[in-house]
Amino acid sequence: MILRAVLFFLIPFGAYAEPLRVATWHVDLSRDGPGVLLRELLSKDDAEIHAVAEWIETTSPDVLLLTRFDTDMDGHAARAFAATLGYPYVFSRWGNSGMETRRDLDKDGRTGEPEDAQSYGHFRGQGGMVLLSRLRILLDDVRDFSEMLWRDLPANNIPADYFDEDDLSVLRLSSTGHWDVPIQWGGHEVHLLMYAATSPVFDGAEDRNGRRNADETRFWSLYLDGALDSVPPDPVILLGNSNLDPVDGEGQHEVMKALLANPRLQDPKPSSSHGLENANPEHAGDPSLDTADWSDPIPGNLRVNYVLPSSDLTVVDSGVEWAETDPQHGLVWVDIAPIP
Repeated sequence: MILRAVLFFLIPFGAYAEPLRVATWHVDLSRDGPGVLLRELLSKDDAEIHAVAEWIETTSPDVLLLTRFDTDMDGHAARAFAATLGYPYVFSRWGNSGMETRRDLDKDGRTGEPEDAQSYGHFRGQGGMVLLSRLRILLDDVRDFSEMLWRDLPANNIPADYFDEDDLSVLRLSSTGHWDVPIQWGGHEVHLLMYAATSPVFDGAEDRNGRRNADETRFWSLYLDGALDSVPPDPVILLGNSNLDPVDGEGQHEVMKALLANPRLQDPKPSSSHGLENANPEHAGDPSLDTADWSDPIPGNLRVNYVLPSSDLTVVDSGVEWAETDPQHGLVWVDIAPIP
């Protein structure tokens, strides 16, 4: 302990002498109406919120992306939760879920339904994303790609003859958001590439959700390869919920495999005994890597949450931690050695 204290005073302010723990968790902090989660956060007596906070404190990430967290225009809910946990920095945007399009996107003859929003939601920001950080977030350098239209993605996978031109003029690629958020780690700027993709099910033969899910993940492959008219940042840590297993379940597995094989990234393959103990025998993938434990036999256990550091970063350890209060989603974490 004495040595640790001495090291603290020798390193520059904001630097880390120990590994940086980066995590993502698909947490169930989504409610039935706007402002409900904020009210529960301010009341400080919701048992579920207390359980979530306790598990975050137990795993103690330095940087944590929460998906399925209701967001609001001014970030009140995100800041309230960050204050509860003592995180000094927070980043949140309203997001695309539940955002009205005024189009009949599911082609049932009605508009204004949750299915007709930019992505499914009863109100804007339902089930959004929040970043909590102990490291300073460089807000002036954030890049938010959430407004990008799906049709503007190179070689997009939009189903033919399903959406009309008016649909495509408003339909965004991001079901929730695509963010490039830099943080200051010692004397280095590290870019967090974050997203939460739509589920590749709940559609018809046109496979609009499966195709969009694949393109939401393929966006990052294009971004990292410099194919989107921008110079890719370095180093990066890509994290979030792709809703796409590289082997099992629904969706275009080859897209997830391509991202995992991108030479600019490394896959630490965080694992847990929970996955092994609750495996679906018919699944082909490694069950220890599963991060979601859904109903059996379909969709069953899948790997859909990821933390993928740059190949030039040094991974010290990784894992998937399952809280007793959330048997469906594990918190995925990766420890990264300080950058020399």
